[in-house]
Amino acid sequence: MSNLGVPELLIIALVLVLLFGAKKLPEMARGVGRSLRIFKSETAKLREDDDETHTVQAQAQPAPAQPQPQPAQPQPQPIQAPPALSVEEQARQLEEQAAKLRASAAQADKHA
Repeated sequence: MSNLGVPELLIIALVLVLLFGAKKLPEMARGVGRSLRIFKSETAKLREDDDETHTVQAQAQPAPAQPQPQPAQPQPQPIQAPPALSVEEQARQLEEQAAKLRASAAQADKHA
């Protein structure tokens, strides 16, 4: 029942063109492509971060030859780097900086 043939796909394509219009479909496809590309890169970064933490933990916990009593000292927490900004956050920050620069340039022009 779930086999879609050529006629069914053509009908679906026709309905999409009628609903959204021929101009909007390429824009929507580009937006979906960008979103998928960003999602893929972020998931790859998460996997890399997970792999790094597993290797760091494996290196930090060598097997001792003989069990030794350890003093009751609190374990130092690993210093975590600030999270990297996503492309959207970087773009937003740049837009904010540009708006501030335009506002200061406008004030300078008023005073000049």
